[in-house]
Amino acid sequence: MIRPSRVAALAIGLFCLLQQAFAQQASFQPGPIFAAEAKLESVFSGGFFLEGPAAAADGTIYFSDVTITAQSGGQAGHIWRYDPRSGKTVIFRSPSGMNNGNRFDADGSLVSALGADFGCRCIIRTDMATGKSKILAGLFNGRALNAPNDLIIDQQRRIYFTDPRYYGHESIEQPIPGVYRIDPAGAITLLAADAGKPNGITLSPDQRTLYVSSIGPPATAQMAGNLPAAMNLNAVYAYPLGADGNLGLRRTVVDYAGRRTGIDGMAVDTEGNIYAARVSAVPQDRGVAVFSPSGQELAFVPTADNPTNLAFGRGEERRTLYVTARANLFRIRTLKDGFHPFEK
Repeated sequence: MIRPSRVAALAIGLFCLLQQAFAQQASFQPGPIFAAEAKLESVFSGGFFLEGPAAAADGTIYFSDVTITAQSGGQAGHIWRYDPRSGKTVIFRSPSGMNNGNRFDADGSLVSALGADFGCRCIIRTDMATGKSKILAGLFNGRALNAPNDLIIDQQRRIYFTDPRYYGHESIEQPIPGVYRIDPAGAITLLAADAGKPNGITLSPDQRTLYVSSIGPPATAQMAGNLPAAMNLNAVYAYPLGADGNLGLRRTVVDYAGRRTGIDGMAVDTEGNIYAARVSAVPQDRGVAVFSPSGQELAFVPTADNPTNLAFGRGEERRTLYVTARANLFRIRTLKDGFHPFEK
């Protein structure tokens, strides 16, 4: 005979399991962005800490492997290349200079942000035909950058990048983790010093708004060095972007102040919706969150590990969203076209 207390315990256990299963099923919120049957699919799972996906004109996806040396046995960073036609992923470049964010410019060159931890701490452009790279920015006011993280390119070919520091033994020489602009002629300008700890960066399709995510403790580990506590902000900011490439006063789009959650990399669709890699110490908050330009959450796709960045495919794959999350490169189909500044 089963005791009543045992029956009650079994019932409670079954109820909890059913609750968990329901919560897992209900955690995917497709909204107007994804079909109800859309699935997150892993297309590569051999990374250490994947970042910075970018789609080339031929549809192949390039993405970074940030191999933090103290944790990876001294690996020197890699860039991977995934071909959606063959399903194969191969090394494009290693060592990578601790490559993080990537974008392709109007000429089809790969523009990359290289960080610290024995990395190059600079922005480079790689000619994909020759394989040769050129340094576009490595110093500001005669001092080394902290650790360029992510970047975006506007239709005037100006490059905007963020420069925080999350790891690395090198001295921090820039007093503020800033947002910078590189003009086509090569001039480097500090655009924003009020973006907290700037990380992800993207542009609205009309090129009038620059979005910057600030992600700091408690969403992430303490930044290396002795930077001000004011850097510990978790928010997405929108800056009006002038025709001259300068910024107006910031507006808060999403605010996670006081929460163990923040936004890493971002992308936009042709309607201006913001696709954000949401990291969190709370597992159920981890995933791809989609916001309207005003900050309304429209959809959510959970990921088991914290996502780091995302990018839309190109051509016939413009409705495929690629997501990096720790060891995995994922993809999921959307109902919206991804925005690429150099495609009509």
